[in-house]
Order: sequence, then C-alpha cells, then structure tokens
Amino acid sequence: MVLRFYLISDNIDTATGLRLAGIEGVVVHEDYEVESELRKAMADESVGIILMTERLVSLCPDLVYDLKLNTARPLIVEIPDRHGNGRAKDSISKYVREAIGVRI
Repeated sequence: MVLRFYLISDNIDTATGLRLAGIEGVVVHEDYEVESELRKAMADESVGIILMTERLVSLCPDLVYDLKLNTARPLIVEIPDRHGNGRAKDSISKYVREAIGVRI
C-alpha cells in the first residue's frame, strides 16, 4: 500500500502550493474544524503523513501532541506557512550547529 501526504492548513496559498506538488488537503480556521479534519485524516488508512501549519497546531496543541505521542501512524508534521513562523530566523542553521558542530 502506498501512503500519501495530507495537508491541514489555515492558508489558501499554502494549500495551493502543496496541491501543485500533488498533496491534497483542506483549509480550516477554527479549532473545532482542525479537530474534525485531523480525526478524519487519522482514520484514513491511505494517509501516512499529515502536514499541519504551525498556527493550526497552536489552536489545539493538546490533541496534536497526544496523537503524536500515542499513535504510530500517521506522522504529524508541523510546517510554517508563507507568513512565517514563531521560530528564530536562523533556527535551521542553529539546529545543525548544535547537532553536528558545523556552522552553515
């Protein structure tokens, strides 16, 4: 069985960009919508990875982190949208530097 990506986004531009890459998904804005769509995606046997924008994860963090910790499949991955994120500007460089000691 081939598993697929699924996007839950709060931003139409993010959804459109990932749709161009072949990733289907939905655009939602309220916490009850996030919970409903997340539960649908979790129940779909064909979904292997759920991509969620950071803003939506912040609407229902307890649910998302509970699912991340207590379910084996699908993997839930937080992604920034085009408006930025809460991470520091050089967060990826910082992670690499801390992990392997190489400055990039």
